[in-house]
Amino acid sequence: MARVMTRQRLHRENLAYRFTGGVSQENRCSGFTPAFRDTSTGMVYPSLCGTGSPVPFHCLDGLPDDLVLQRDCNGAACAVKPTVEAGFLRDGQFFTRQQAADCVAAEE
Repeated sequence: MARVMTRQRLHRENLAYRFTGGVSQENRCSGFTPAFRDTSTGMVYPSLCGTGSPVPFHCLDGLPDDLVLQRDCNGAACAVKPTVEAGFLRDGQFFTRQQAADCVAAEE
């Protein structure tokens, strides 16, 4: 069974991909922007804050309500459907964290 995407899971993924190019701070200069993909529909969503503005890191708040499973007492999304994965957009194409890390490594 797939695990629900949460802020804690995003943090763990950032730790796991640190120093590989699979995190925002390490691949921004290669043209990657943080995004999410719903694997059940193929829909890709840029990472946005709750007001709809782009943010330079993975943020669950800007995802559509139909993907959000839980919000905190302030209304911020803290868990989304398990079909949602964190990744990146570059030139209109979605890259998983591993694919982005591989691209960054190939550019070095």
